Amino acid sequence: KEIMGPNDRQALAETERVMRMMILERLMEDGVSIIDPANTYVDPRVKVGQDTTLYPGTVLVGETVIGSDCRIGPYTQITNSRIGEGCHVHFSILTDVCFGKQVECGPYAHCRPGTVAADGAKIGGFVEVKNVQIGEGSKVPHLSYLGDTEVGAGVNIGAGTITCNYDGVRKWRTIIEDGAFIGSNTNLVAPVRVGKRALIGAGSTIT
Repeated sequence: KEIMGPNDRQALAETERVMRMMILERLMEDGVSIIDPANTYVDPRVKVGQDTTLYPGTVLVGETVIGSDCRIGPYTQITNSRIGEGCHVHFSILTDVCFGKQVECGPYAHCRPGTVAADGAKIGGFVEVKNVQIGEGSKVPHLSYLGDTEVGAGVNIGAGTITCNYDGVRKWRTIIEDGAFIGSNTNLVAPVRVGKRALIGAGSTIT
């Protein structure tokens, strides 16, 4: 469709713009809504399902697969990740993660490699997760850090909760079983296991 020979940075940028628009046009022809193509960046390897909407500032990179009926962005970067149907991800950074269906993420969440969220999970505002498995319907609503953690189904993680996974030498794992309720500002000092339907009061440190 286009033959261009960039010989300087300006020409290279123009070539990239043309190629980017070709990718976005193909996606729109396939049923993807792109609110502002001039501010949306999609790698040619990325796959996006029908009826998904990409909002301004969205950057999709690598072998990323986005399901149908998702809302991605604004201002979200997703790299080498799989996002299931009906997910909403906004103002967030995701790298090497896997989301089930109907997962909500953001705003300002940082999902690092190894994060897996099951159907209906929530990773809320100012949350950072790394190497974490979050069970079906579980919520990490805001202002928390979970690292090297297994969260069961139906768990609620209160604001300000952190897993203390690093002792200065090695990383340790935290396990939170189904239905547990973790109060706000809890420190879980790994290795530690929280049992089914356990209730932890706000401000606790569990060793």
